[in-house]
Amino acid sequence: MPIVQVNMMAGRTDQQKEVMIRKVTDAVMDAISAPEQNVTVLINEIPKTEFGIGGVSA
Repeated sequence: MPIVQVNMMAGRTDQQKEVMIRKVTDAVMDAISAPEQNVTVLINEIPKTEFGIGGVSA
């Protein structure tokens, strides 16, 4: 059972997250021939104040 964790900055819409879940699921299915019902995608949203890029808070 593949489990994919995605850590990303908070702020995406529910629709954007749904599209990402679909595409990540499809990629895992294609890469390792996993059945769709076995693929789990977890999204961890991190507040911008807790996300640093290039030494600066986002």
